[in-house]
Amino acid sequence: MRAKLTLLRALVLGTVGGVLATGCQTYDFEPVEPLAISQTTETREISARNAKPNLMMLVDTSGSMTLPVNENLRDSAGTYVCRRGGTAGGDICGVNESFPCDTGGAAPGRCPTRWTSLQHAMNSFLTSSGSIARIGLATYPDLNADKVYKCGGSAGITVALPPSDADDEVTLKATASDVNTKLQAIKNASSTTGVQKPEGGTPTNDSLKYMLTLPELQTNARSSFVLLLTDGLPNCSLQFPTPYPNAGCNCTLGNLSGTSLCTYDPYNKLGCLDKDGSVSAVKALKDANIKTIVIGFGAELASGAGPEILNAMAEQGGFSRTCAVNADCGTGDTCDTVNKVCNRRFYQAGNSEELVAALRAISETIQVTDPCLLAFAPGQAPSSQELVVVYVNKERLAPGADTWALTSEGIRFQGSTCARIESSTSANKVNIEVRAVQKR
Repeated sequence: MRAKLTLLRALVLGTVGGVLATGCQTYDFEPVEPLAISQTTETREISARNAKPNLMMLVDTSGSMTLPVNENLRDSAGTYVCRRGGTAGGDICGVNESFPCDTGGAAPGRCPTRWTSLQHAMNSFLTSSGSIARIGLATYPDLNADKVYKCGGSAGITVALPPSDADDEVTLKATASDVNTKLQAIKNASSTTGVQKPEGGTPTNDSLKYMLTLPELQTNARSSFVLLLTDGLPNCSLQFPTPYPNAGCNCTLGNLSGTSLCTYDPYNKLGCLDKDGSVSAVKALKDANIKTIVIGFGAELASGAGPEILNAMAEQGGFSRTCAVNADCGTGDTCDTVNKVCNRRFYQAGNSEELVAALRAISETIQVTDPCLLAFAPGQAPSSQELVVVYVNKERLAPGADTWALTSEGIRFQGSTCARIESSTSANKVNIEVRAVQKR
């Protein structure tokens, strides 16, 4: 910003070239360029900056989660551990209940399925990062809502968000632990009645619509997110407008003996790819100030219609992966440097390690920034603390252990001043103004 002459007059005095005479003495100076000085003013209004976000996890527990992460995985002896008979042409495990994948051994198992890999990743994330947000859990499909076709959208919460005013680490970690316990209790395969296991379709649209009915997500006191973690294309919509074999229905169910499974009623609607409905659902959430974070897990969503649909959901959900250069987007992806977003807008994970990495990247993005640090824009940092003036609610504060200090990161508020900022709310805002002078 343009310097104010009244503040800087003493600093520029005597910097012009020429001759300066004092009494009977004459001094010659080499001509130099005028000293360029500028003043930067940073103003922040802090409102409830300490309120951690709501993060409702909406986890896909459809039947495809029992499929192997890598159907051609082999052990050190060359045996195909995810195929019947251990041969390349053997049936793939997890396709039906009679031949579940061997998930024994060290987690996520000898033949990791999508579900055991998700459990392994969630255990790591929720144990180490459970306090980054107010985490809750919902799963879909809801088998109680549709016991026949197993296509019911999520209609209940497995683990509720913490109480409305809870932000403390103990409460948040306890809730995250509860979420982890519930996820670990879902078995990859089970012959025991009453034990939940992944099965059914992928009613993404109806499940997202249910998220919009939760009053705890519709609050001005903090940010709210839905974390959608899915391994399948959205379907299960009885309201689908163009049933199979209409060209508007892209069947997601595959074939049986050469005949599309969408030939059979009511799968002529339930099996249709529900792109438009799911994209509209995340847009409705965003319009209610609830952003949707999209993670595609598994090979099914890495090609074909998967990337297009999840990209559209991430864009309309208001949470695209951001970047400055191509390297920020990872292998096989590039950065749209004009819009500062990756061309693959959603998070892609093919195994438990990639899923952990995606979850941690998301946590770094959504967690509350440090309210007691005011960082300067590149090139605007002052060279000395003496060149900084700080006002908090229009009161000028001298630097000190209980007020502020200039650090390599920026202005660091400390002591009671930091506590005052951290306790700010929408009804009790803190206004911060920092004026800094520096050479250019």
